[in-house]
Amino acid sequence: MKKIFAGISFLLLMGLTTAHAQTQNTSSTQAVMTFTADTYDFGTIPQGTPVNHVFTFKNTGKEPLVITSVTASCGCTTPEWPKEPVKPGGTASIKAIYNAAAMGPFTKTITVVSNANPNQKVLVIKGEVKAQTATTAAAPVQQAAPN
Repeated sequence: MKKIFAGISFLLLMGLTTAHAQTQNTSSTQAVMTFTADTYDFGTIPQGTPVNHVFTFKNTGKEPLVITSVTASCGCTTPEWPKEPVKPGGTASIKAIYNAAAMGPFTKTITVVSNANPNQKVLVIKGEVKAQTATTAAAPVQQAAPN
């Protein structure tokens, strides 16, 4: 019984060591997405006023970075991202546009999927939408008088 347990333990140890070595070798050659910040707080914004924030990142890896998809946690947030690969050492950005329609505090996530290590990165935007006051409400659009 002790021999069987020792054999299984040895195999598990060898498997973990091999898996760890492969992970280290793979990550040293992959793209790496390094953001200057991964959370942005808009603070208080008036209802009905779309706002946006640009998340800047750098490819600090050794391979070109390819973003496969960027998805927002709800339809009120629209992401824009580069479709071309980002070269090693290159910088790019992901823009998050938030439609401030619903009043109250919000926290929304934007999930970035790429060939980087790790292959998913979650960005966060947050803030609070308040009702527009008379000074922040947009002026009504005036139509030209007919001739």
